[in-house]
Amino acid sequence: MKKALLATAAVTAALTASLAAAPAATAVPASADWDLPWLGHHHSRTAIPFTEATVTAGATTGTYTLTWKAPGVRRVLVKAGGKVVARGGAEGRALVTGLPAADRQWFDFDPDRGGSLHLADRLITLEGAVNFRDAGGYRTTTGQWVKMGEVYRSDALDELTENDLAKLRRLGVRSVFDLRMESERAKDPDKVPAGATYTVADVFAGSGSFQTMPRTPDEAVKAMVDAEKAMVSGEGGKKAYGQVFEGVQRDRDRALLFHCTAGKDRTGWAGATLLTALGVPRETVLADYLASNDYRKAANDAILSHLPAQQAAVYKPMLDVRPEYLDSGYAEVEAKYGTFDRYLGAGLGIDARELKQLRKDLLVG
Repeated sequence: MKKALLATAAVTAALTASLAAAPAATAVPASADWDLPWLGHHHSRTAIPFTEATVTAGATTGTYTLTWKAPGVRRVLVKAGGKVVARGGAEGRALVTGLPAADRQWFDFDPDRGGSLHLADRLITLEGAVNFRDAGGYRTTTGQWVKMGEVYRSDALDELTENDLAKLRRLGVRSVFDLRMESERAKDPDKVPAGATYTVADVFAGSGSFQTMPRTPDEAVKAMVDAEKAMVSGEGGKKAYGQVFEGVQRDRDRALLFHCTAGKDRTGWAGATLLTALGVPRETVLADYLASNDYRKAANDAILSHLPAQQAAVYKPMLDVRPEYLDSGYAEVEAKYGTFDRYLGAGLGIDARELKQLRKDLLVG
């Protein structure tokens, strides 16, 4: 609870058109071993026909729900470990069961025309963190997709277990960027995978703000909005997010991880900035940002349950992520820089050539 309250103080501190009827998706037994000849025709530069595709792990080990939409495609096969586990038409939903336990189960969505997708559940289940997830798996306005397994975002890492650290090593996490303040880092130092580089990228470095707690829910909301603006235009924020982008560009042997204490505000703006730079639609970026409310619900509810009602009402806006918080960040970009590209260039030091290379590295299709 103390950590969550510290985090609170620090922070205060239709993609698709109508589809014709398609064959229903069918899950194929995990033991089936089909190797169909038309699966070998996909190429990395081929346009990807999927407008939607998701993987969601179930409560039971080895169980996953798969969904997709690929207008104009007649047949989609989904493979896991080289075996077909589901098939359907242009639009499908399938429940796959009986897959072996794995650090992360990957699926290949293969259409009968165009490029395929390599996807996993966005959430990485860990013993010592609740908001550790993949920053990829989203479609851009140009029809490309952000690669998964390249960039991760998280809440605090100080409670990671040896099992967690071993999992992150197997996932290839090689670079860690810590967005927290000095007081947070001193109290709860990071645990990082062996061999990973660790970089301090303090978003609020040098700021004398965010030292007092709000007294009312309205003051709490204002504090969150003001904090979001400071992430954009404050010197600490510009330097920190510039460091993260530099790391993403420099480390071609990714994966890279950035995090704060709750993984929702400072980390949320880092994720939103990266996805926006890659061309992901604003509504998708917002949905990714708001997902912290779901992943952190149990932890947040536990905190609020231990507080008197009046105090809980003040803390709740600071434990939440809300559309108006993220919107204030974009509004600050517009007010200070005019356009997002100018923010990337003048604020974070990412020029047009670097942005082009970033998209080449992280997008498929």
